[in-house]
Amino acid sequence: MSQSKLSELTWREVRRTGEDGIALLPIGSQEQHAAHLPMGTDTLLVEEVVDRALDLLAQEAHRPKVVLLPALPFGHSPHHLFAAAVSLSADTLGAVLDDLLDSLVTSGYRRILVVNGHGGNDEIMRLAVKRFALRSEATVAACSYWTLTAAEREVGRPDVTPGHAGWFETSLMLAARPDLVRTPVPARTPVEPPPLFDNPPYPGLTVERHGEWARVGGSTDDPSTADAVSGGRLLDDRARGLARAIAAFDAATQ
Repeated sequence: MSQSKLSELTWREVRRTGEDGIALLPIGSQEQHAAHLPMGTDTLLVEEVVDRALDLLAQEAHRPKVVLLPALPFGHSPHHLFAAAVSLSADTLGAVLDDLLDSLVTSGYRRILVVNGHGGNDEIMRLAVKRFALRSEATVAACSYWTLTAAEREVGRPDVTPGHAGWFETSLMLAARPDLVRTPVPARTPVEPPPLFDNPPYPGLTVERHGEWARVGGSTDDPSTADAVSGGRLLDDRARGLARAIAAFDAATQ
């Protein structure tokens, strides 16, 4: 059994797969994605990339043993509460990840990979992984799916990737779940000045200004030119990147 879902295993099977398997935990969010995408966009997309990556690995001669956990559907989204979100505080999300990692190790796992689908989770997830490895005899890795690519050159538009409810996420959703995209996708009215969180005044600065998300209407760039063909290419590229990352993590931690 090279791949399985935790929810479908018995406890004895969970224990056996923990001996040499990788527990894979996707995490997402429930938050506004402008007027055309659903609240669960981040969760749906990370699940899609993970599923595609595992399908690719299933075709390989050497298949890492992976146990897929249900996606954590809630994340750190206070910056989207101006419209609507179901958000965990940073402390709560960190504590939830601590408890989940603790549970997995107590259940027999020594290799865990967290795959993230929401930008607001990224720093909290990475800190949780670093902190956990200091106190537990486990090897834990973390990534956000949009950072993993397989192409030698970017197959999309790096200037608006990943963005939020813009061209990148809308293209992915048109490929993965077109039934949930409200069409026609409206053009985004240009906003001046551009928000500082997406356009810092100097490279390397992280700048947040109160009220910016509401001012720009909940999206970072114009989604109206998104298309399913580009979305399919982007999903495949991220899935190949994630598949290679899982294989490399497996090889490095045998």
